[in-house]
Amino acid sequence: MADDYYVQNNSNSDDSEVELNLSSPELKGYLSKWTNYIHGWQPRFIVLKDGTLSYYKSEQDSDFGCRGAISLQKATIKSHEFDECRFDVAIGQNVWYLRAETPEDKLNWIEVLQSYKTDIPETVSLRRHGSTISLQSNTLSTASGSSLKRVSRGLREKLHEIETFRDILYGQIDTLQRYFDALHTKNEDQPPLDLGDGLKPIDFRGEAITFRETTAGVIITLQHCLDIISQKEESFKKKLDKEQERRRKAEEQYRLCKDELSKNRNSVIPGPDLEEGPHSTIPEDEFFDAVETGLDKIEEDRQLRVRLKYQSQQSQISNAGSLHSPNAESEDEIPKLAEDFGTGAQAKSHKLWPEIDRICTEQLTQARQGVGEDGNGWQLFADEGEMKMYRREEEVDGMVIDPLKSCHVVKGVTAREMCHYFFDPAYRNDWETTLEDVQIVDNVAPDTLVFLQTYKRIWPASQRDALFWSHMRRITDNVDTGANDVWVVCNHSNQNEEYPPANQGKCVRIYLTVILVCQTYLTPGKDSKTATRDDLTCKITYCSTVNPGGWAPATVLRAIYKKEYPKFLKRFTGYVVDQCKAKPIMY
Repeated sequence: MADDYYVQNNSNSDDSEVELNLSSPELKGYLSKWTNYIHGWQPRFIVLKDGTLSYYKSEQDSDFGCRGAISLQKATIKSHEFDECRFDVAIGQNVWYLRAETPEDKLNWIEVLQSYKTDIPETVSLRRHGSTISLQSNTLSTASGSSLKRVSRGLREKLHEIETFRDILYGQIDTLQRYFDALHTKNEDQPPLDLGDGLKPIDFRGEAITFRETTAGVIITLQHCLDIISQKEESFKKKLDKEQERRRKAEEQYRLCKDELSKNRNSVIPGPDLEEGPHSTIPEDEFFDAVETGLDKIEEDRQLRVRLKYQSQQSQISNAGSLHSPNAESEDEIPKLAEDFGTGAQAKSHKLWPEIDRICTEQLTQARQGVGEDGNGWQLFADEGEMKMYRREEEVDGMVIDPLKSCHVVKGVTAREMCHYFFDPAYRNDWETTLEDVQIVDNVAPDTLVFLQTYKRIWPASQRDALFWSHMRRITDNVDTGANDVWVVCNHSNQNEEYPPANQGKCVRIYLTVILVCQTYLTPGKDSKTATRDDLTCKITYCSTVNPGGWAPATVLRAIYKKEYPKFLKRFTGYVVDQCKAKPIMY
């Protein structure tokens, strides 16, 4: 975002304070500002005026008061060591991390900001600034206990000063009045004075009376103000006590939070350098520990939701026991995609169809190959009964994209049921715990959809999203001998001009290719009409290649994959078994 900055000068103003402000450079425009570890970098409208740097959520919000401000008189302005577009503005523990769109914009900002540290005196007024002063500013703040004490003490001192000046003014009025009276008496019998320079003699008596009445009015008004302030002093004291107590509690809360952060993150408050990024300074072991903790928390939340859902279902069954048999099967319980469907003219006429057909064919061929047949050196990294997982270590431009192949066998479900729950977005949030949002971008056909998925942010990793088409089909090439039927779901990333990868501070785009191949096997002697769920066996092959994007360390990604992929496959297959066990079989 280009910065809109300008310099104003005005030497004709009669207001010296305004002259000083206008002779100083002013700057305004959009910069990226680090907000927090949840939202990362966000665009903010930054205004520099009268030695104060303020920011707003947008230019339209600049008329409603700033969200924060820093006085530059005592600020430290530092260019980042590696990021050529970033600079930091700090006063003590209050640090603003800012990024310009180009290095040139950054230099412009730094040059003007630095000029305030040398050119602007301490007495520059802030009263003409077009926003309220933030509590983060080092100017006088009502949230500061020491500032409140100074205000209270200064108010009492000024009251005493006003009373002193009032007494002096009384004495001066009496003295001046005697001078006027004496001068008037002396000039009554003498010719008019020649004052020179065109001045005319005045009526000292009349002027003396006018002066006395005017000053009497000033003194009466001043006394009235003193009385009001004295009456409010007790109210001010009570407010001061409340503010001091509020500050004490806030400082205690801040200290506790800082101590907790110190224990968990080596005494460093999280900033942009401790997040996933090209200049991240967080150690790999801490990065892994933090991500692992976040994923574990998500899994705990999922298990809690499952328990609550189960308890609710049991309660409903108990309440309706006399009306419905728990083992009864109805047509309403058949999944909504139970009707047979195939790839029709609607899908084949779509511009994505050539790519969809080609990728599905290629991925199916690779999935059917054994782990020792393609000569690519698959490594077994998880062996849990019927489930085995293999991977190959591959990197592109330093980013881990290890291909994965998993083989699993599940009892009691069919291939179509397994693919149905994997494909249908209505169920995805039930088994994919890291999803934050699923959006259907394009409805190509009943068996082909284009999705934009946004994943939950897990600190310190950046938030991610994925744009991909998903296609489900039945395979009828009779290659898989002995299988009753074969179904696949293939997902592959694609480009869409309406949904480009987000800019910095938003989501990092994931690029993926995934295929789920499922085969149904029946107990010998059974067919699809006579088989029960006890006669069903589903053989699963799951292959994926994922480029996570971003800057996560390779060792961290591989450690997470090793732990999370087996959990994912067991969670998904277990979910399908639970969903299907009381429903009619779907082939």
